Amino acid sequence: MKVIAVGRNYADHAKELNNPVPASPVIFMKPDTAILKDNKDFYYPDFSTDIHYEVELVLRICNEGKHVSPKFAHKYYDAIGLGIDFTARDIQSKHKEKGLPWELAKSFDHSAVIGSFIPKTSFADEKNIDFSLQKNGTVVQSGNSGDMIFDFDSLITFISKYITLRKGDLIYTGTPVGVGAIAIGDKFVGYIGEQQLFSCSIK
Repeated sequence: MKVIAVGRNYADHAKELNNPVPASPVIFMKPDTAILKDNKDFYYPDFSTDIHYEVELVLRICNEGKHVSPKFAHKYYDAIGLGIDFTARDIQSKHKEKGLPWELAKSFDHSAVIGSFIPKTSFADEKNIDFSLQKNGTVVQSGNSGDMIFDFDSLITFISKYITLRKGDLIYTGTPVGVGAIAIGDKFVGYIGEQQLFSCSIK
């Protein structure tokens, strides 16, 4: 199982970080050791002092696929979930300045919170999915899948040109505006619509 993540997939988020809106998907990966599931706590690592939360819709891949055509892309995921892409922003900024890869900022242990999944068939319209993140009881991020620059099928088509998708892989599809720093003592709760899919406390 691998985690494939998408950066800058919401125009407002790209702008809040002073990044250009991309003409094609920005892709990076996290190892399976990044996964944090079952509502477990996240322990603040000692290598960063500026870790940010980024809530994202997550696709669960159900078939192996390579060079998937757009008309068949919808057959390659069977459920949609919600997660957090934790980012060490201080490390990322230093690496961006030097033109270096983002892995140390994005791929560290437990940097990919993942919650429950909802069968794809439960959604009336996959281009109109509301989701949100609460921090200590206050909504800090809210988004809708219709605001993505690259929708689910486009991402699957693009990624599969370069990377073979396999059953069980996860695609983190990008975060909307509103990212911010985490602190010890914070509690994050993620929702699709009114359904809670995860909670994560910072220790």
